[in-house]
Amino acid sequence: MGRMARRRRRTMTAALLAAAVAAALASGCTTAVGRLDDGRGDVPDSTDSGTESAAPRAPSPLAVKIDNVPAARPQTGLDAADIVYAEQVEGGLSRLMAVYATKLPKAIGPVRSARESDLELLRQFNQPTLAFSGAQGKLMPLIDKAPLRAVSPEDDEQAYYRGSDKPLPHNLYLRPERLLKSAPGADALTTGFRYGAAPAGGKAESTRTVRFPSARFTFDWAQDRQRWLVSMDGGPTVTTDGRRVAASTVVVQYVNVRKSSFRDFLGNNTPFTNTVGSGTAKVLRDGKVFDAGWKRPAAEDGTEFTTTDGSPLNFAEGQVWVVFAKA
Repeated sequence: MGRMARRRRRTMTAALLAAAVAAALASGCTTAVGRLDDGRGDVPDSTDSGTESAAPRAPSPLAVKIDNVPAARPQTGLDAADIVYAEQVEGGLSRLMAVYATKLPKAIGPVRSARESDLELLRQFNQPTLAFSGAQGKLMPLIDKAPLRAVSPEDDEQAYYRGSDKPLPHNLYLRPERLLKSAPGADALTTGFRYGAAPAGGKAESTRTVRFPSARFTFDWAQDRQRWLVSMDGGPTVTTDGRRVAASTVVVQYVNVRKSSFRDFLGNNTPFTNTVGSGTAKVLRDGKVFDAGWKRPAAEDGTEFTTTDGSPLNFAEGQVWVVFAKA
């Protein structure tokens, strides 16, 4: 009953927020300054035209917010993700979002809280399921109205469990089969990524490090595995069952990282990672680095990566890591 009451309060809060926005629009007094980002992009009103697209909708993937401070490692199920996004959070630390479509591991975690940037990033998928431990109170109304299925332990306590291997709050794990009956398949990965043969050119690269203010990621090329071995904060990234996490393609995407409208409980501002727009990137595959450009015109679009001559840049088949670095 307590969980249902909280959900009702959150729904009422979202409704009141929507009513306030509608009233402000009617009075013509809204401005872009200070407006909260809800990740919805420019979503058309389905009642405007009375027409619907005949194109079938893509299946829905599972996205999980994963803790990435040293106390949370080693993580569980990270090697099974199709895509791993690394973003900056409070204090210059990092947090991961793992996206699952082609296979579901038995457990994933540790699961942690969502951020405002996640709503914009997830808008590229069709009604994705977001597994997270909670969020800042003022952010919850935006999560509730975003075009996704948000499932925290408060919503489905049977989908989560506390492990005994780590202290609170770094021991919350997800049972993904409680949220999805089966893996939705590669068609759910509506990211705009292209896979295939490597482009011409590129420069030989054996290692690449990306630094946040209080975190760093290193990718070392392993010729025998044809993969980039992942390390974080100077140590190898392994899963709880001892598997070394390795990516087929690594993208260092340079983006605008600005202050958001939210703060953590200590008063630290939460960075907002803007993944809509355009910019430059470094793409690592096959032991080489390629200079690239990226473009994502709107939140509901995937991201297109191109070579310096404007040709599509293919990724190698396998797990992709995208690290959002400050431009």
